[in-house]
Amino acid sequence: MHNKIELIDLGEKDYKDTWDYQEKLFQGIVDIKIENRKNNTEIVTPNYFLFVEHPHVYTLGKSGDISNLLLNEEQLAQKGATFYKINRGGDITYHGPGQIVGYPILDLDNFFTDIHKYLRFLEEVIIKTLEEYGVNSTRSEGETGVWLDVGTPFARKICALGVRTSRWVTMHGFALNVNANLGYFDNIIPCGIKGKAVTSLEAELNRKVPLEEVKSKILKHFAKLFEAEFV
Repeated sequence: MHNKIELIDLGEKDYKDTWDYQEKLFQGIVDIKIENRKNNTEIVTPNYFLFVEHPHVYTLGKSGDISNLLLNEEQLAQKGATFYKINRGGDITYHGPGQIVGYPILDLDNFFTDIHKYLRFLEEVIIKTLEEYGVNSTRSEGETGVWLDVGTPFARKICALGVRTSRWVTMHGFALNVNANLGYFDNIIPCGIKGKAVTSLEAELNRKVPLEEVKSKILKHFAKLFEAEFV
């Protein structure tokens, strides 16, 4: 059991470049696990946690419906946005400036081998973080992510989740709207869920919130829940 996690803050980085980097780290862990099994060795697998802020981009999960993107190529270009169909779960989402994106690339054999628990823990990290700002958030049954005012006509999503796992190794992760431009969500049916709004920490508090401050709170709650240490 190796509970140390290497923290890598990429700052602002292109989505495709970050995806390629994730794949490289992900495959490195998988390769070690394959070698361990083949040679009956016990080489310790590393864990990583990436923070990143992407330029405007829409991503569609492997089970997603392209009709949930409401823009054509020309309109995407006009908005300065790109689009990628990717290998995570979930439908369509938006990433952009003012949003904290977290990509835990973990060997769950180092923590617990339960994908459902992993997703719930990611949600709990965000719920605990938002609590510190006096924002009461929760889960919405059957809808991955973190929501406000679930069960009311004012239900709105503040954090999207989508992951990929293989051999208990994770990639992709969560996107928390902090100071994001919510207008970009008007160009999609977020996560394929019609009639549900999105929000941000800035919209809820009526003020901008420092991203570094939010990141430190996310790391604190992540370390506690996963019984991990960031290095």
